[in-house]
Amino acid sequence: MIELWFVIIAFLWTGYFVLEGFDFGVGMLAPVVSRTPAEQRASLQTIGPVWDGNEVWLITAVGAMFAAFPAWYAGMFSGFYLPVTLILAGLIMRGVGLEWRGKVASPLWCDLGIVVGSALPAFLWGAVFAGLLFGGAPAALLGGAFTLAVCALHGAVFLALKTTGPVRRRARVAALAAAGVSIPIAVAALSGLGTFPALTAMAALAAATALTWRRREGWAFAATAGAIVLATVAVFMELRVRPLPGLTLAEAASGEYTLTMLSWIGLITLPFVLVYQGWTYWVFRKRVQVAG
Repeated sequence: MIELWFVIIAFLWTGYFVLEGFDFGVGMLAPVVSRTPAEQRASLQTIGPVWDGNEVWLITAVGAMFAAFPAWYAGMFSGFYLPVTLILAGLIMRGVGLEWRGKVASPLWCDLGIVVGSALPAFLWGAVFAGLLFGGAPAALLGGAFTLAVCALHGAVFLALKTTGPVRRRARVAALAAAGVSIPIAVAALSGLGTFPALTAMAALAAATALTWRRREGWAFAATAGAIVLATVAVFMELRVRPLPGLTLAEAASGEYTLTMLSWIGLITLPFVLVYQGWTYWVFRKRVQVAG
């Protein structure tokens, strides 16, 4: 049960980073690839139907950690209290900006809130997990730079995949620029892990760059998503051995009865969540047309 719930939690965090990764990237890059209010609206409409559903993965991942590994949950979120608080502030800021920008006369402050509220979590989640693995400010800064750059790349590719016209062209240019930054940072950040998933994640980022250059946005998006999956797997492979300094996974876990009850609840509810979110992406799968 302990191993099963560790895998489930790793799966939930991976889903969160993949899905919120392009949300964060779009939020950061929408003003960069847009030149008119219509283009800005179209850029944000690419994530409009899904961004709040993507945040459910975070709630579920944190809730599962609290129930299945309370000592890990307590140590992680108390040890990184300030960055986690800033992450929550950023998520609130971004949510308010996305919800209010269509209801106010001048959306400038909303757009600023979306950019800041996307960049803060994108950077700080990497800093938190790097600090959890290696400790120290240099590792945290490198981890934050890695997640920020990869989210920018992931979001730019998503924008190129989901838009048309000038926004699509600018998004492709932004993706290539982000790739030029993210690949060397990935080499520095992931080489310390030295595992096969980490090395494969670097190759996936290189493949995403080549596919973007060839205007194969769908495959490029699959490659950036794959890179995030592989990097997250590499991180959780390390955390499996030592989720916190001086704490093993077995010591961090709840009792057998609690884990059994959680398994039944997850078995009943998780398939419905996955089917619903998959259906949502299928309904909104078409490109957003940018008004002239």
